[in-house]
Amino acid sequence: MTGQVANDSYNNDWYKKQIGASKVKQIMWYLTNGLFFINPLNPSSGLKRALLRLFGAEIGPGVMLKPGINIKYPWKLSIGDHAWIGERVWIDNLGAVRIGKNVCISQGALLLTGNHDYTSPSFNLIVKEIVLGDGAWVGARSVVCPGVTCGSHAVLSAGSVATGDLEPYKIYQGNPACIVRERKIST
Repeated sequence: MTGQVANDSYNNDWYKKQIGASKVKQIMWYLTNGLFFINPLNPSSGLKRALLRLFGAEIGPGVMLKPGINIKYPWKLSIGDHAWIGERVWIDNLGAVRIGKNVCISQGALLLTGNHDYTSPSFNLIVKEIVLGDGAWVGARSVVCPGVTCGSHAVLSAGSVATGDLEPYKIYQGNPACIVRERKIST
């Protein structure tokens, strides 16, 4: 098998150095996340906002957090005023995720800040932040990949995959997501 390398040397050093919280804080968050966020029986956005702030997230007023949300590390999360996070959204934020004001992240969307270098024998983890500009809309069951910036009022249509930056006031669709039209907001 020419050119193949055994995968017994994966490099997981990132987890030891970059999580940004003590083991106790991580364990407390995993329990809190399971009981109050992933659990669909807790509809209270106010309680969830308070818990996220307690764990170091920056959360603006009026943020709506629906049931069944999964957040990896709240201390790497900021959410602007009046944003809306739908049911079963997964924010897998190994790196920073910055969500602007009046952003909508619809049901089942996935924000991924981590990936792996498949060309490396040690399969190194690559972590890049995600930024969602003010007024952006991430459609249901869509995926935002590491390093993506969604410009102000950009739309990622349902089921689409953003692998690169999204321009402001554009609507994107597909895998990989491509511009399909401009977003015009009536006044």
